[in-house]
Amino acid sequence: MTPKVKLIPTTLADCFFIEPKVYKDNRGVFFESFNKELLEKELNIPLDFVQDNHSVSAKGVLRGLHFQTGNKAQAKLIRVVKGEVIDVVVDLRKGSPTYLKHFKTILTAESCNMLFIPKGMAHGFLQDDTIFLYKCDSYYDLEAESGILYNDPDLNIDWEFPANEIILSKKDQELPRLKDIKI
Repeated sequence: MTPKVKLIPTTLADCFFIEPKVYKDNRGVFFESFNKELLEKELNIPLDFVQDNHSVSAKGVLRGLHFQTGNKAQAKLIRVVKGEVIDVVVDLRKGSPTYLKHFKTILTAESCNMLFIPKGMAHGFLQDDTIFLYKCDSYYDLEAESGILYNDPDLNIDWEFPANEIILSKKDQELPRLKDIKI
């Protein structure tokens, strides 16, 4: 039997692309976007996603780099259902072999690929008239909310988009640099 998903390691420890088995024919496309039992087996960790988030943004909207702290930290399963995003993940887990490293990729609706982001990582994405969905294994908690400035020079992330055209929320404009946060 053909596996329904394939895990592909990223350059960050414990962060994986998830490539589902996609069935395409003259009617369109079908794939399982989430199967708890199968994903737990493949990742070898228990999953308990409790919240789904849906983001729709115009071209140039950048959301992030966000994370939640302490016991409110969130693992995420992300995917694009329309368009594409530049997606960035930063490993904030002390003791991780990829601590303070970042990974950047382009996720598209066409590929049907997803990204699993474990707890302890900051996440951000730049949208281009995109619909973006993600599951979280912990509820949003304002008191645990934190983030890192998207253009922190210590991270040196190339967002591949003109800086003067990036659209940020006031909150994201005021995020601290990595060196100024407690992890």
